[in-house]
Amino acid sequence: LKEVCVEVWLPMKVPGKFMEVTFLTDSVKVRIKPGAPGVAAEGLVVLEGKLEEKIHPAESFWTVESDVLVLTMVKVSEMSWWKTVIKGDPEIDLQKIDPEQSNLKDLTPDLRQTVEKMMFDQKQKAMGLPTSDEQKNKDKLKKFMEMHPEMDFSQCKFG
Repeated sequence: LKEVCVEVWLPMKVPGKFMEVTFLTDSVKVRIKPGAPGVAAEGLVVLEGKLEEKIHPAESFWTVESDVLVLTMVKVSEMSWWKTVIKGDPEIDLQKIDPEQSNLKDLTPDLRQTVEKMMFDQKQKAMGLPTSDEQKNKDKLKKFMEMHPEMDFSQCKFG
C-alpha cells in the first residue's frame, strides 16, 4: 500500500534516454522526447494528469522494460487504496478488492504487538466494551479511589 505502480504501454520500443517523466506532488507527465524513432519534432505525451492522491516525487521512480514504462510512485498517505490513478479515468470498486492476507507471525515483534492491540480494541468497541487504553485508565482511577477513601467521588462525572 505504500506505493502505486503503473504500467504504461508505449507505442514503440523507446530507449530510456528518450523518456521524460515528471513527478509532481499531485500530478504526473510522461513524454517521449523528440529524436526518438518515429516521434514528431515536438515529442509525444503518453500520459498526463492529476493524481487521485498525493505522492512523494523525490522518492518515486520509473524504468523502461521493452515497450512498457513502469512508474512507481510513493504515496503520501501510505495506507490508502486508490480507486483510480489519474483523476477522471475509470474507477475501480474498492469494495471488491480482496487484499492479500498477511500473517501476524511475519511481522516484527513491535508491529505484531501494535496490530494485535488494534484488533483487540476493534473487537471491544464492536461489543460496546472499553478498549485496552480505556480499561487501563478505568483501573488506574479505581486504584486511586481505593487509595484515597477520604475523598468523596460521588459527585464526579467520568468518561
